[in-house]
Amino acid sequence: MTTTTHRMVRLLASVTSEAEARLAAEQGADIIDCKNPSEGALGALPPAVVSAIHKAVPAHILVSATIGDLQPDPERVTRAARAMAETGCNIVKIGVFPGGDAHTTIRRLGEELTPATSLVAVLIADAPLDLALVPALGDAGFEGVMLDTASKDGRTLLDHRSTDEIRAFIAAARAAGLFAGLAGSLRLHQIPQLLEFEPDVLGFRGALCEASDRRGALSASALASVRRAIPQIRRTTAELALEKTR
Repeated sequence: MTTTTHRMVRLLASVTSEAEARLAAEQGADIIDCKNPSEGALGALPPAVVSAIHKAVPAHILVSATIGDLQPDPERVTRAARAMAETGCNIVKIGVFPGGDAHTTIRRLGEELTPATSLVAVLIADAPLDLALVPALGDAGFEGVMLDTASKDGRTLLDHRSTDEIRAFIAAARAAGLFAGLAGSLRLHQIPQLLEFEPDVLGFRGALCEASDRRGALSASALASVRRAIPQIRRTTAELALEKTR
């Protein structure tokens, strides 16, 4: 019998509070992602809440935080990213939404925040996708790039982007020296197909919530189901400590 093996994938769980962060950590999330679903696809939580979440979870679990659904404006985005970095979170996630000046914003973020701050860009899958931004992210010193959806209307990433497009995105990320993540209303039953793309991160919110409602509370049973579906990464204590300090 042939056994299929996949690249080890990190489970990113989006949370809205310290209590949800503790639950996600208990259920084996690799990355705790601070996000406010009531404020949009990448709605930002107050910095004080992000700071409390960062302090609440075990030291080996990475904490990321979004800065809000902002168009690419160098001044505004850099200011928001810097404020979120001051919470102590390990990763600041920045959506690259349509409009504005994406290339100048990316370059400005790189000049002012990297390498002291780990930045991850989020490209919008249900908008025109410009893969030319990916090498620019690598040049600016970003750590990773993800695909996500802005419209939370019941459709998922796989409804908006073809297999070939997703593979091209991941290949572009790897060529630029970035980790590649997939998100966008992903569902439990899609995980086997998503693993075939060999991403580095799979991000979830709705699939982890009661009744699959991204604005509802996290569900321990839903978290456990998603965790079981994604092969868990086993790391040594030294590796965990190194990741936390990156």
